[in-house]
Parts: sequence; C-alpha cells; structure tokens
Amino acid sequence: MKLEQSFEVKAPIDRVWKALIDIEHVAPCVPGAEVTEAGDDGVYRGNFTVKIGPTSAAYRGELNMEEVDEANHRATMRANGQDKRGQGSAKATIVSVLREDSGVTHVDVETDFTITGRLARFGRGGMIEDVSNRLMRDFAECLQRSIEASPAGEDESGDAGAAQPPAPNPVKGLSVFFSVLWERILRFFRRLFRRG
Repeated sequence: MKLEQSFEVKAPIDRVWKALIDIEHVAPCVPGAEVTEAGDDGVYRGNFTVKIGPTSAAYRGELNMEEVDEANHRATMRANGQDKRGQGSAKATIVSVLREDSGVTHVDVETDFTITGRLARFGRGGMIEDVSNRLMRDFAECLQRSIEASPAGEDESGDAGAAQPPAPNPVKGLSVFFSVLWERILRFFRRLFRRG
C-alpha cells in the first residue's frame, strides 16, 4: 500500500531537515515508537506499538537511514519489524522531501508499506490510510513544538539540534479509531447533502 502525505512546519528548511534526520530526536513524536539502540552503522533498533480499536500489535524491528541527500533535502528510510507474538510483520520505505517557501518548510512524505497479520484487515476500506493521516498530523504538530522549543536550534552548549522534543501526549488507539470513524461519517453526510 502507498500513502502520500504532506505537512508544513513554520521554520527554516535547515532546522526542519536536521530534526527529521535525527531519529532519536523525532522518535518521541511518533506515537507508540521507542528507539532502544542506535548502531554506529546507521541502523536504529526499537519497538513500535499500534492499537486500532480492539486490535493491537507490538513490533520489534529496525530502521535504516538508506539515503540522506542534504543538497536536495531528500531522505529515504527503510523499516521492518516482526510482531512480538509472531502474528505478522511490517515493512516500509519512507521517502521525505523538503522544500521551503517564505520561511515555511513543506514536507512531502511517500510511504510504501506492507503489513501482514492482525492489522492487515484494516487496510481494506481505507481505515489504515485515515489513521495514518491522523497520526501524521499529530507527528507534524509535535515536530513543530520540538523546533519551537529551541528557537535558535541550539542548546546551552551551542550544539545545533541538540534540544529534545517535548514529550507528546500519548495517542490512544481507541480515541484515534473513533476520531477517524467520526471524520468518515461526517464526510459521508457531507457528500449525501451535496447530492440532495
């Protein structure tokens, strides 16, 4: 399945770029994600927990920064994980491209992913796409707060990008599920009233 998503951050492109390619820095902005090990080879190991309605899955896996093209502000990451209970797997290739316009950085993200196991059934009917869009909005808001928390992009020692992001409010899978469901219902009724 492929997803194309976009968001904006009100900050210069260089600051957004440094934050996005710093996996340990942005991981707290991804609901359910935890980095447990950062290897010298650019491979990050960690855990990722997803809960959609009554269904949940906990993955253990790796994320690899496959390409970091600073000149074109393009980053490619590959992630793969196995369900801790052996009930499925997940693989994803994530390509992020940044561009700046009047001090605002636009981030286009293309994700190509495959999920097997318990969560795969949510791929039908677009539920995973809707949940992913909601989580991407939450991620963008957290990233914005993270960058704003360090106005100069430096900590007290003068190291750029060293400030840690504020801990995001945990996203509860059930509330995301019902929020997405409510948005779908509203879209349905809007289309219905437009036809009438």
